[in-house]
Amino acid sequence: MTRREIREHTFIMLFQSEFHEPAELAEQNQFYFDSFMTKASEEEQKLVGERFGQVKESFGQVDSMLTEATSGWKLNRMGKVELTILRLAVYEMKFDEAVPGKVAINEAVELAKKFGGDSSAGFVNGVLAKLA
Repeated sequence: MTRREIREHTFIMLFQSEFHEPAELAEQNQFYFDSFMTKASEEEQKLVGERFGQVKESFGQVDSMLTEATSGWKLNRMGKVELTILRLAVYEMKFDEAVPGKVAINEAVELAKKFGGDSSAGFVNGVLAKLA
């Protein structure tokens, strides 16, 4: 599994977690693995699961950085897709030394093009550029 695939699976799991109670996350994650990652090895599933947990745990710090960078925008007013992409990208930029900042931004823009609306990529790029 490539880094891009790991990132995309992590994004989808983070996005779906926005619509479930915390007590349901383990069950929802297992459902995701069983339904959409059937070709992934146990090691790859574990890697995605760990990545999901690391990003989810950083939401408090990441949200503070996003709030500062998006003056005039409240996080609860952002689209869930864009917010999830931004959270993942900021985690990679600030907490994952293995991912260069430019790569995190580029990958976030690609996710926004794939999963977001027409203006999502520009919005994501603009916010992340402020944080870079």
